[in-house]
Amino acid sequence: MTLNEIAKKMCAKGKGILAADESTGTIAKRFKSINVENIEKNRLNFRQTLFNSSAMKDFIGGVILFDETIRQKSTLGPSIPELISKNGAVPGIKVDKGAKPLAGSSNETVTEGLDGLRERLKEYYDLGARFTKWRAVYRISDKFPSVQSIKSNAHALGRYAALVQEAKMVPIVEPEVLMDGSHNIDKCFKVTTEVLNECYNELEINKVDLKGTVLKPNMVVPGSDCKDKSSAEEIAKKTLDCLKRNVPADVPGIAFLSGGQSEIESSKNLNEINKINDSNFLITFSYGRGLQASALKEFGKNQDNIENIQKAFNHRAKMNGLSTKGKWSEELEKEFAA
Repeated sequence: MTLNEIAKKMCAKGKGILAADESTGTIAKRFKSINVENIEKNRLNFRQTLFNSSAMKDFIGGVILFDETIRQKSTLGPSIPELISKNGAVPGIKVDKGAKPLAGSSNETVTEGLDGLRERLKEYYDLGARFTKWRAVYRISDKFPSVQSIKSNAHALGRYAALVQEAKMVPIVEPEVLMDGSHNIDKCFKVTTEVLNECYNELEINKVDLKGTVLKPNMVVPGSDCKDKSSAEEIAKKTLDCLKRNVPADVPGIAFLSGGQSEIESSKNLNEINKINDSNFLITFSYGRGLQASALKEFGKNQDNIENIQKAFNHRAKMNGLSTKGKWSEELEKEFAA
């Protein structure tokens, strides 16, 4: 498959990407909230339960893995990447080394991980990965994001994407403007515009073929502490407008992060965007919390009740699959709850 074909498969209509790439530290927090011990056996058990669910074939186009997970063999026989491929999705891998303090700017970060990346990519390809992810993080406040933060992170994303395509994989480019703060939706629109412009500037400088990439952006939303709440319709309109103005038409797929939104909010907002999507972009989801929160609760109740864990995951995957077609509704959510 060409990189363009892989990107389109990951974001195919009705399907999206499961972000199961929580680091060992992040999943420790999730497991703590459900009183589950953070050991390798439990991490593998939770993840393979999702990867072997019926929703994988119908609603999941790709799965982002963490370094530990891509090396694991499932207790069902195949390796984790084989299990994902067998169920019709593309295995992928998070390759950045996390956001580290940005020298010269207090309270901002730059994502690291370029050193040794070429060698790691070769190994990940051999393990079965066909796409990768790198996340940059931007804060909004009176002073932030600084020009330094926007430029440093875009530069890293450009170099990362070029190396990934050289290794015959699709780079997911994830510039996340955080929801934290009291800023309004217009401020988020302005900052997201600046961030996307600089990212695509750097991707061009690094000769990245945009047809073989996927963008994983934030939606344009007001800050979590903003007094002026925005309707799903306003979020959809502003988000789509921002993408059409700032994302080159060659990009085949846009897979939103859920970024602090609840499961229902992330489905609803994605649905509203697709109801008015008149662009050529395949607009879908790349959710962690937005797909896994309910399944995680079920895992906490009883780790061996595979049926209930998968039922919760299948439902969320189906709801988000419907959102990629603009066919989700609150009635369907209520039917499931009943």
